[in-house]
Amino acid sequence: MRTNKTALVLGATGGIGGGIAAALDRHGWTVRALVRDPANAAAKGGRLSGWIAGDAMSQADVISAASSVDAIVHAVNPPGYRDWHRLVLPMMANTLAAAKAAGGARVVLPGTIYNFDPARITVIDATTPQAPRTRKGAIRVQLERLLEEAAPAVPSLIVRAGDFFGPGVRSSWFAQSLVKPAQPVQRLLNPATGPGHSWAYLPDLAEAIVRLMEAGDRLDAFERVQFEGYCDTSGTGMVDAVRRAVGRNIPERRFPWWLMRLLAPFGGFPREVVEIESYWRHPVRFDNSRLVALIGAEPRTSLDTAVATSLSALGCLDRPATAPTPWAI
Repeated sequence: MRTNKTALVLGATGGIGGGIAAALDRHGWTVRALVRDPANAAAKGGRLSGWIAGDAMSQADVISAASSVDAIVHAVNPPGYRDWHRLVLPMMANTLAAAKAAGGARVVLPGTIYNFDPARITVIDATTPQAPRTRKGAIRVQLERLLEEAAPAVPSLIVRAGDFFGPGVRSSWFAQSLVKPAQPVQRLLNPATGPGHSWAYLPDLAEAIVRLMEAGDRLDAFERVQFEGYCDTSGTGMVDAVRRAVGRNIPERRFPWWLMRLLAPFGGFPREVVEIESYWRHPVRFDNSRLVALIGAEPRTSLDTAVATSLSALGCLDRPATAPTPWAI
């Protein structure tokens, strides 16, 4: 059944944005997606019909696309993450202006762990002090502060989760380090240096976000919830799940953090990676108490099904995965 609600998704061609857009569509929302090239987006398999030409860096484009919507999903990043420090905050300012022009549409932001110092905390909830260790983390703190200052005139929802994996997620540690896309799994490059890393299976996360968006007046004007996902308490749980999906004992190597630290002074990828090493070294769990209070039990696909489905979508299995979760993308 269709609802009478409409959402604008910014970043619908990306992993998390596309996942939320698909979940909204399944729940009967009218979905608009602002993209630079609608024809190209549709040709790449997007099943949405509401592709709109525009640029998230253009306030006029965002305001026009958001006319009369109930929610704006802000899942957009600068192309190739270039000029991230310069473009991220203006993009959010455009979204807030569009939400206000639409009469107070709720802004939905997928949150990250980078707002926090994992060396000082082990559990994150809505009240956990934000003390980022990285440049991007500091910008994420500012991003959330913009949302808090805009409420209640513009309500917002931040859903924080761990590292994404799942169908449609290609820019991730799972798809770019742990395994290699489009080829059989021959080795596992594990970035974890200890137990306690948190993962978020995209279909589950997207389903949870849409259910939260439908919670209506039960949401605070400025709402921050945590998605628990899968916490690898042993540090080997994810690699063991990959081995079970593949059906054999794949050799494992540790990610060369030492080499990244050695090369970091020269900038580029090593410098960016070293900034987030601590998130793989220290255990952090997301407290989902508020999420459960709002929507009930967190959507949770079994780890083995989630991993097998993810590997199949990446072209890493020589056989189809088992039947996916009911809300799978």
